[in-house]
Amino acid sequence: MDALNLEVLTPSGPIFNGPVMSVTVPGEEGEFGVLAGHVALTTLLKAGVVDVVKEDGKKESIVVNWGVIQVANGKVIVLVDGAVAIRGDSESGIALALEEAKSLISGIADSHAMIASVSARLESAAHSYSH
Repeated sequence: MDALNLEVLTPSGPIFNGPVMSVTVPGEEGEFGVLAGHVALTTLLKAGVVDVVKEDGKKESIVVNWGVIQVANGKVIVLVDGAVAIRGDSESGIALALEEAKSLISGIADSHAMIASVSARLESAAHSYSH
């Protein structure tokens, strides 16, 4: 399977930049995945979790508050207002990232259901990283 290049950018700087096998994003019209060869598109993103599968098969999650995604020519650019990468080598590092992510989402979400949904996805991601 071919890889594509993913860039996740915030006003504070890049959160992720590198080759990936797939990326799943919280689109305004619903969650969707992008693989190599995806048709070109530009669309809005809502608050949620961007799931990344890297070339080595490892998974990474990035919580975003809102933004836009552009897919073209084997490249995916995600421009967001705020993002927190859920990664780390220790449980305390992951726990800190989870708290930052929850704070990011609760700051913009006007729906308790959205916060609960994102929190559940984060807890699931944290569980998989700690094993």
